[in-house]
Amino acid sequence: MARQPQDLLHLLTRAERLAARRIQSVLDAYDCSVEAWRVLDLLSGDEGRSMTALAEDAALPAPTLTKLIDQLVDQNLVFRRVDPADRRRVLVQLTPRGLRRRRQLSRAVRAEWGPGSPGLTADEEDQLMPLLGRLSGALVDSNGGDRGGSGGGGATTAPAGTPVGRAR
Repeated sequence: MARQPQDLLHLLTRAERLAARRIQSVLDAYDCSVEAWRVLDLLSGDEGRSMTALAEDAALPAPTLTKLIDQLVDQNLVFRRVDPADRRRVLVQLTPRGLRRRRQLSRAVRAEWGPGSPGLTADEEDQLMPLLGRLSGALVDSNGGDRGGSGGGGATTAPAGTPVGRAR
C-alpha cells in the first residue's frame, strides 16, 4: 500500500510535539519555554542575529519573536543593537548572563536527552538527522522558501551547523 503525504506529516508532527513536551519538562525547572531555549541557542555566536533570521530559524512569527525578545531583554539575557553594516537592521545578542543561561540549559537538556534521541540509538539518530535535513531543504526549495514564519521551518541548520531542533 502506498504511503500518503498525511502519514509523514502526522508522524513528524507527533514526534515534534512529543519531543517538545519532553524538553519542556526539563526547561520548566528553569522557567524557560522551548521557544526561548531555541532562541538562546540560536544566539550562541558572538556576532548577533537579525530579528528576521531569528524568526525564520526559530520557526516563530515575527510578532511572537518580538514579544519573546522583549521578555528576554527584561530578564537581561539578550540585548538589541543596531547592525553596524546596515543601520536599518537590529541585531539581537546574548548578554553574559544569557550566555551562562544558554550553557546551563544546554547541559540540562543534554542530561535528559543524552547521546542518541530517546528511543533511537546514536547510529539511528545519525541516519535520521541528514534525512530530516534533506526533507526540510526539499520542502523549502519546492515552496520557494519559507518566509512566512508560520512554523514551517526555514533554514535547516543552526549557526554551528547543528540541525535546528537537535538537542546538543
